Formats: sequence, C-alpha cells, structure tokens
Amino acid sequence: MTTPFSRRRVIAGLAALPVLSAPALSRAQGLGALDRPVTGAQRNISSFTTRNWQDHFDTLGVGAIVCDVDSRALSYWGPDGTFRVYPTSVPLTEELTRRGYTEVVRKKEGPTWTPTASMRERDPNLPESVPPGPENPLGTHAMYLDWPAYLIHGTHDTRKIGRPSSSGCFGLYNEQVAQLYPLVEIGTQVRVL
Repeated sequence: MTTPFSRRRVIAGLAALPVLSAPALSRAQGLGALDRPVTGAQRNISSFTTRNWQDHFDTLGVGAIVCDVDSRALSYWGPDGTFRVYPTSVPLTEELTRRGYTEVVRKKEGPTWTPTASMRERDPNLPESVPPGPENPLGTHAMYLDWPAYLIHGTHDTRKIGRPSSSGCFGLYNEQVAQLYPLVEIGTQVRVL
C-alpha cells in the first residue's frame, strides 16, 4: 500500500531537511560544533587558496599582502611571520582589475570617499564625495595603494564580500578591516593576482 502525498507531509519533510543535513554540512565545512555561529569567513574558507609569502616576495619586510581575485581572498603576513586570511570583494570586471606589485602608502580611519572620473562617467548620479559614516562605500578603514584610486578598505554592504562588486578595490567586512588595519604598516608590500 502506498502512502498518499499530502501538502502537510511534503512541508513537514522539507522542514526536516536543514536539521538532518546540518551535521554533515558542518563536518564538510570543518566547522566543528553545531552550536558555534557560522560567519561569512567560515562559509567561504573552502574557496581560499593557500598562499606562501615566499612565492611572491623576497623578504617580508614590514609585511606582505596578496589579494587574490580568483579566490576572493586577502592573505596578510606580518613581519614576524604571523598569517591571516580574509574574504574580500573583488573588482567587477577584468578591465577594472589592476594586477602586479604595489604597496600601502597611506592609511585612514574614517575615510571620505570621492568617486573617480571614470566612476562618475559610468554613473553620473554618484555624489561628489561621501563623508565617513554608514553610507560611505569605504567602510570604517582604508589603506591606500601607490596605484591611484586603488584601496584595501572596509564595507558597510556585507553582500559585496565574496563577489565581484568593486571598481578595482578589495573590500573586507568592517570588523575584519579593523583587525587588519593596525597590523599593516606604511610600506607593506602588496601583490594583486
């Protein structure tokens, strides 16, 4: 005898799927206990590529950063060899992506955003500038590279992290750029892959 399908049974079965799949999903992502909160960085960690600073720089100097467009991650090595990795937003298109070697030349907590001429050409409705605050696309902290208009910065729009969404910059969650900001010294070498 077959059991007839009912709307109530289908809904109950669908509701049970997240509960039944959670332990396997947790193990697959390496998250450990189910009661530990899952953050964006933990969800995206499987897409990160392991990097070694020696593959990109002769010495660590005051620090080193690799921004990887493909894995959408920023890897940081401190002068003492400490290592951190963060999920990032990346440029929207290959034309907006500048690759190669650069360095951090300036840092600003509470930056003001001023759209470039090419940004304003693409979107004439952009404001002349945006002061620090929740509407600022640069988030809470910015580290300026020696390439004009290219930055590593925070973002208030967390939907951008892990996606192509910038005009050339690398954006981090505000909480994570606040962790990275004091570690990065002026002169930190940067490579964009």
